[in-house]
Amino acid sequence: MILFRRSIPLLSIPPPCRLINTYVEFHNLSETNPHPTRPTNPNTSLTFNSSTVCEALSSYSNDYKRALDFFNWVESNCGFQHTTETFNRMIDILGKFFEFDKSWELIQIMQKQCFSMPNYSTFRIMFKRYVSAHLVKEAIDMYEKLDGFDLKDEVSFCNLIDALCEYKHVVEAQELWVKRRDCVGLESETKVHNMILRGWLKLGWWGKCREFWEEMDRKGIRKDLVSYSIYMDIQCKGGKPRKAVKLYKEMKRKGIVLDVIAYNTAVHAIGLSEGVDFSIRLYKEMVELGCKPNVVTYNTIIKLLCENGRMKEAYDMLKQMRNKGCDPNVITYNCIFRCLVKPNEILWFFDRMIENGVRPGLDTFVMLIRKFGRWGFLRPVFLVWNKMEELGCSPDESAYNALIDALVQKGMVDMAKKYDEEMLEKGLSAKSRLVLGAEAGPGDSGDVNL
Repeated sequence: MILFRRSIPLLSIPPPCRLINTYVEFHNLSETNPHPTRPTNPNTSLTFNSSTVCEALSSYSNDYKRALDFFNWVESNCGFQHTTETFNRMIDILGKFFEFDKSWELIQIMQKQCFSMPNYSTFRIMFKRYVSAHLVKEAIDMYEKLDGFDLKDEVSFCNLIDALCEYKHVVEAQELWVKRRDCVGLESETKVHNMILRGWLKLGWWGKCREFWEEMDRKGIRKDLVSYSIYMDIQCKGGKPRKAVKLYKEMKRKGIVLDVIAYNTAVHAIGLSEGVDFSIRLYKEMVELGCKPNVVTYNTIIKLLCENGRMKEAYDMLKQMRNKGCDPNVITYNCIFRCLVKPNEILWFFDRMIENGVRPGLDTFVMLIRKFGRWGFLRPVFLVWNKMEELGCSPDESAYNALIDALVQKGMVDMAKKYDEEMLEKGLSAKSRLVLGAEAGPGDSGDVNL
C-alpha cells in the first residue's frame, strides 16, 4: 500500500502548486535577502494565466495577508498582468475577512485599467460579502452607486436579491422586491420569485415556503423548471420526500422536460423515500431519455449507497462514472470518506484521490484529521496535515481545532499549545480548552464531531 508519494515528478505537479512553490521559495529567500531576485529553476515551467493565478490564490483563501502578498508578488516579480478574474478572486478573499476598504482600493485600480475593468461578477462578489457580514444597508447603497460603473441595471438588481436570499436575508429581499419591482422586466419575475423561494428554503421555514409557493399561483407567476426543482428540494429537505416524488410525477404529466438538476433532486428524493435501488432505476431512466448524468447525479447515488453500507457498489459506481467520462470531484470522495471506518483503507483511498488528480478540499482534510484524532491515531493525523501544507492549502480554524483536539486527547499538551498560539497569531479563533489554560466556554465540551 502506498501512503502518500514522497517524490512527485515536477511535470505532474499542477501549475498552481508549482507557482505556489516558487512563491514560497521567494518568500523564504526574502527573509535573508532584502532584495531577492525571482528564484530560478531550470526544471520549472510556470504558466501564468488567470486560471493558474486564481487557483493559487484560492490556496490562501484563509490567510488574506498572504493572499494579498502573493497577489502583489506575482505581478511585481513575475510580470503577470492581473485580469478582472484575478482581481475578483482577490476581492472575494478580502471580503471574506471584511476588508472592504482594501476591496474598494482594488476596484479603483481596476477602473483605471482597460484590461481589468470591474464587471457584474465583481459587484456580485461584493454584494455577497457585504450581505454575508450582515451589512445589508451597505449592499443596497452599493447598488445605488453602480451608475458610476454603468452597471446599475436588471442584472445587478437580481444579483443583489440573490445575495440577500443566499445569506438568509430573505425578509429584506422580499421588501426590496416589493419597493423596486420596476427594476425588473416581466420575463424576470419568475427568476426573482425563484430566488426568494430558494431563500426560504435556506432558512428552513417550510411553512413560509408553502405559503410563498401558493402565493406564486395567486399572483399568476409562471412556474418554470427551476421553480419545481427548488420546491422538490424543499419537500425533500423538509422531511417529505414522497411529496417531492409526487411533484416529479406532476412535472412529467405536464410535459415539462426535465434537466439534469431536476432529475438529481428526484433521484435524491426517491432514494430517501423508496430506497437507493429506486434511485438507480431513475438514473437509468434519465440515461435512456437522453439526459446525461453529471457528477451530482453520481455523488447522490454514491452517498445513498454508502449510507446503506453498500461500499462495494459505491466503489463500482465510482468506477462507472469514470468510464462514462464523468470525472469525480472532491464531494465524490468525501461521500465515501465519511463512511469508511478502517484507517488503512482511508489512507489508501486518499492516496488514490490525489493520484487521480482530485485536489482535496479543506473540509476533506478536517474530516480526516477529526476521524483519526477521534480514533487516537496521531501518525495519520500528521500525514494528512503535512499533505495539506504540501498542497498549499492554508488551514483555517476548523483544521487547527481538529489537530489540537487530537493532540490534547493524546496528552500532548505542549505541542497543542504551540498550534494554539500559531492559529492565534494568524487571527483565527481558538476553541476554549481548560487543559490549555483557558476556561471552556458554554458549549465547548472539546468533543470532536464528524
